[in-house]
Parts: sequence; structure tokens; C-alpha cells
Amino acid sequence: MEKEHRAYKSHCLVLPYPSQGHINPLFQFSKLLDHKQIKVTLVTTRFTSKTMHRGSSGIELEAISDGYDEGGIDQAESIQAYIESFWKVGPETLAELLEKLSSSGCPVNCIVYDSVMPWALDVAKKFGIVGAAFFTQSCVVDSIYYHVNKGLLNLPLTDSEISLPGMPPLEPLDLPSFVYDFGSYPAFFEVVIGQFSTVDKADWVFCNTFYELEEQVVDWMAKFWPLRTIGPTIPSKYLDNQLDDDKDYGVDLFRSNNDACMKWLNEHPKNSVAYISFGSFAQLGLEEMEELAWGLRRSKSKFLWVVRESETAKVPKGFIEETAEKGLVVSWCCQLEVLAHEAVGCFITHCGWNSTLESLCLGVPLVAMPQWTDQSTNAKYIRDVWKIGVKAQPDEKGIVRREEVEHCISEIMEGERGKEIQKNAMKWKDLARKAVIQGGSSDKNIDEFIATLVKR
Repeated sequence: MEKEHRAYKSHCLVLPYPSQGHINPLFQFSKLLDHKQIKVTLVTTRFTSKTMHRGSSGIELEAISDGYDEGGIDQAESIQAYIESFWKVGPETLAELLEKLSSSGCPVNCIVYDSVMPWALDVAKKFGIVGAAFFTQSCVVDSIYYHVNKGLLNLPLTDSEISLPGMPPLEPLDLPSFVYDFGSYPAFFEVVIGQFSTVDKADWVFCNTFYELEEQVVDWMAKFWPLRTIGPTIPSKYLDNQLDDDKDYGVDLFRSNNDACMKWLNEHPKNSVAYISFGSFAQLGLEEMEELAWGLRRSKSKFLWVVRESETAKVPKGFIEETAEKGLVVSWCCQLEVLAHEAVGCFITHCGWNSTLESLCLGVPLVAMPQWTDQSTNAKYIRDVWKIGVKAQPDEKGIVRREEVEHCISEIMEGERGKEIQKNAMKWKDLARKAVIQGGSSDKNIDEFIATLVKR
């Protein structure tokens, strides 16, 4: 009942792209705004709203249409068809929702929208309210896409070394896959480059990072836009404990059996387990999956491996039974709870930005196995800039072999380099916490945003 009688200062609609990796940071940001007395309505698609498992955050939920209300993106004949439909129907139904909420006791005066959906800013401007773009990837990756959008980085790439402001020298394979493998995913390429089509008109530009992590690139981008770092947006229990009972993201498109994971981890000593997960979207080829499996089997370390139900057929026959003494294979888990467990000594990851931030905030060293999109750039920074992990080197076929998997785990769990990586991981963990506590760089940026919102 307390929620219903709170005196809110303002009302924000928060609109993420309807996938787990985009919903998580925007929903977590919503909780931060709510904690600071801003009323928040999370807006997702009708199909997603019917399929997600919600926690008890108290944040209101509304839905708009993507044109595929019964099946979402899986109902569409192609990714291109889905995007075209969503980009047409989304603005129309978002405008209808704003009309509906305008007669409520607390009308909307701001839309915080996922940067991959720039049409939301047009809707905000039409209604005369604040529009804030929210970039869910790193500032480094955003800056690379910006350079492509402006024609400052020409594709296909021809140079063997790329120099961009605020970044170390990059090789082509250090860039996002949509850039170095030009033409590989044209629909996604158009979306990530299209993020910048209206950003110059945005009242605010938020990035899910913290200033100390990407200082030089943030400073460069802030010359062009009202850019503010507001991350890392992970549940408070694992970072600063400022929000009561904030122990998970609160929205999940997958069901997990976390009790089994925790029970298993509790049986193992500190820093003895390698945790493996490739997120909610990445798919490994059959040969890649087999090599990873046999690399885990060869390793001296125990392992906890997340294999989504859609990927289980790729696990070698008999592997789960043969490795039952040293490993546990599950279809999904609460990654934060796993990473926070003292038994976990390293994280073999696809290097999605959310996973990268989570491991950084919890001080867990990484074995980088990037698959596509922004992950190769994140892997470059993990190994060479932040020095919080190693990168598994693929062979000439692009496959990480079992010997390499075994070597990387050993290097972190047993080697001298692993001790240095662990030390760096703890340094960044402390800096992440300092950014979000009261008076930290991200906390001050959020307070500045709220102060200007309340004045309107």
C-alpha cells in the first residue's frame, strides 16, 4: 500500500528493446529512479509482457505492440520483417499509451528509451516531453558505431590498424562483428548504426557504464551530447546495498533452478569452479560446443555450465553422465548469485556487456570467448585495457580447441598471471561500487537528471 501513496516528483516511461540483455539494465535503472521518488512505468511489447516472470519491484508495467502480439520476433518471417513492423506499429501504440496516461494523476513527462529504438524520441518530442536515450553497450562500442554512422570509419575495413579517439590501437577483429564482418547481419547493422539517427536531438544520453572504466572515450563523446554514465546497472545487493531487497533484476524471460546450483556450489572450496555461460542469445556451433565440453573435462577445475534448452542437443552424447563427478550442467541460473559465490574462480563468457559488468562488479576473472556483435571489443578491453581476464585464441577455423580451453582455465585458476588478474578484478570491483554509492560519479549523474526533470 505504501507505493500507492508515495508523493512522486515526476513520471518516466522506460522503454527497453524486448530482449533479456536490454530489459535488465533499463529495468534496473527504473528501480534506481523509483528509489529516488520518480514514478516509473516500464513499457515492453504485448508478447514479452505475457511471457516474462516478474519479481516484486512494484514498478508498473504497460505494453505496446510490435505487430507480433502472439509470438514476438519468433512469429516474424525474418529479423528485417520484425524490425520494420515494430518501427511502424511501436510509435503508434506508444503515442496511444501516452494519451491514456495523460489523464492519470501523474502524467508522463519523460521517456527513457533504448537507443536502438530512436523513434521513441520522435514520440517524446511530439508530446513535448523529455527524451533520454539509453545505450546498453559500452561507450567504446557506441563510439565505434558513431564513427561508422558519420562516415568517419569506412566499411569494409581496409586498414590493419584502426585508431579512434580515446582508444588503444585496434585490429579489425577487435571491432564489433557487424563492423569487421561487414554485411554479415544487415538488419542488426542498420539498427546499431541507426541509434545515432536522432541522438543529437535527445535531451539526455545515458550509457550503462561508469566514468572511471571508460574515462577517455566518455570525455570525447561528451563533447557532442549531454552524455552521462549511470552504471553499472546491476542489483544493489551485489554492488552498494542502497536498495532494500534488490537481489535480482526482477524480470526474467527464462526459468532457472537456482537452488540446485547453489547447493552444488556450496559443496566446493573457494575459487575451485569455472562457471560457463554464453548468455541469452549467443549460439555456439556443434564443433565449438564439443571442443568446449572436452576442454572442461580435461581441466583440473570443477565446472558449472549453463546450456540453454535450445542448445542442449549440441552437448556431446554421454558428456553429462561422464563428468557428473566434476561438473553440473543446467539450462539457466541466476548468474549474479553464481558469480557472487566464493567457489567460483573464473567465468568463461561470450563477453556480452551485461555479463562483463556483472563479473567486473563481483571481482571474477574472465576467460573471453566472444561470439559476435560487441563481444570482440569487450574481449579486447577485458584482456588488454582492464586486464581482468585472458582471451581464448581460436584456430584458423575460428574454433577454440579443447587444449586452449584447458590452458585458459589453468592460467587463471593456477598460474601467476591469474593472481595479477584477480588483483585487477578486485580493483575494478571497488571502483564500480564507488561509482554508484552516494556521491559517486554515476549517482551524481542520476541526481542531476532528476533535478532537471523535477524543475520542468
